[in-house]
Amino acid sequence: QVQLVESGGGSVQPGGSLRLSCAASGYTDSATHMGWFRQAPGKEREGVAAIEIGGAAAYYADSLKARFIISQNNAKNTVYLQMISLMPEDTAMYYCAAWGPIFSLSPAYVRYWGQGTQVTVSS
Repeated sequence: QVQLVESGGGSVQPGGSLRLSCAASGYTDSATHMGWFRQAPGKEREGVAAIEIGGAAAYYADSLKARFIISQNNAKNTVYLQMISLMPEDTAMYYCAAWGPIFSLSPAYVRYWGQGTQVTVSS
């Protein structure tokens, strides 16, 4: 089992920035990728960004890669999501996730989910 704990969400004005963190614990060897998904009210959960644990490969939803950056600190088993130029449509619950050796942002492949952290972008 892998436990994922997110932090860093909050309220921000349009154009602002936030950095989300996800700390992983437990049997982390069972996951080879970690990433972020988000779900707005009334919408399906969508992939935001993912990274290969301990590697260099990172991938993003096409519509977000200009504003979001995923990174990791392997020594801390932590993954980050830096978000800039936030817009009201970025408002959602953001979930950290971990899964196996599949390069995909589909929620169907996720093996472990965090509880989520709320991001609200509003003036």
